Amino acid sequence: MNVLIFEWKNFGIEDICDAFKDMAIKYKCISTELMRERKNEEFDNIFENEMSIKYDCVFTFNYSPVISNCCRRFNIPYIAFIYDSPLVSLYSYTVINPCNYIFIFDKTLYLELKNAGINTVYYAPLAVNTDRITRQLNEADTNPAISNLCNKYKCDVAFVGSMYNEKHNLFDRLKNLPPYVSGYLDGIIQAQLKVYGYYFIEELLKPDIIDALQKSVPAEPNKDGVETTSYLYAYYFIARKLAELERKDLLGAVSKQFNTHLYTPNATPELPKIINCGPIDYYNHMPYVFNNSRINLNISLRSIRSGIPLRAMDIMGCNGFLLSNYQADFYDFFVPGEDMAVFESKEDLINKCDYYLEHDNERRQIAANGFGKVNEFHTYKVRLKEIFDVVF
Repeated sequence: MNVLIFEWKNFGIEDICDAFKDMAIKYKCISTELMRERKNEEFDNIFENEMSIKYDCVFTFNYSPVISNCCRRFNIPYIAFIYDSPLVSLYSYTVINPCNYIFIFDKTLYLELKNAGINTVYYAPLAVNTDRITRQLNEADTNPAISNLCNKYKCDVAFVGSMYNEKHNLFDRLKNLPPYVSGYLDGIIQAQLKVYGYYFIEELLKPDIIDALQKSVPAEPNKDGVETTSYLYAYYFIARKLAELERKDLLGAVSKQFNTHLYTPNATPELPKIINCGPIDYYNHMPYVFNNSRINLNISLRSIRSGIPLRAMDIMGCNGFLLSNYQADFYDFFVPGEDMAVFESKEDLINKCDYYLEHDNERRQIAANGFGKVNEFHTYKVRLKEIFDVVF
């Protein structure tokens, strides 16, 4: 088999290439930002030039309309493995192209598209390169520099991820809203913060609310897509604001009681008790963070409606202890309390941090169980075999 890969700064691209090598699959990987376009003649020419070589399929992380159209033109299967949510390109008209095999990690989103008659979508949870991570972790036993690095990362609780507190984020650009609209948005945001497992914001954005939002910061759906204006505001404006508020609230509460490290790009002066360690490199340092933090938190974007985020899979793949908010898809593959742990509220989060820090042997056993399941059922080699069984 010979695979053509396109990528642009995707997490996991090195791991997917390693999996292809281990499976004796030939591949060529091309990095180009043009793959993010919906239409682009320059990309079409790049693709056409590659077609002088016989490829069995094209692979990307996430979904690219411009690649799908090229694959349709050359009658070659296109495999898209989705790890982002929201991903507005999934609402492009091109998703129905018969060349497509779109594997979505969020079962709720997959079912929504499948039940709408989209027959090119499939469900596939995300994956981890446990071979690479295990090699890295074992190196800490023989390399003093890495051992010292691991000591630096030791803490009670850690969170790796964006705080969505960048200046001029989309929601905070909404200015001069009528008092009724501001109050309404605040009300539905506060209500959503209290509910896990169901994202109801989009259905509550009534026409008069949308009109007011459009007057403040216009959001226009793509002309070649079926996404709605309410979808754009719910998932790109409000979901990110929810993440900012929730992560600040939860991490603020945790850091008041436990030694807490945060790995994120931006400063967090609003969290004076937390140790902000700045951003962390995904490949070279993140495995040591997850492995040496006694508790690793997953606080999902609410736009991930039921799926297991990549962060959660990575934590378990690093033999780290995972404490996550509720996500329904966990229950398809893992047993909370045996393979990982789930919190249901801020109070429950604090109580479980306290409990698992006091019960070290139980915490270590749960981390080992989680790693065992990821290592057996959720590696890239396992997932690729499942994907190829569908495509071929």
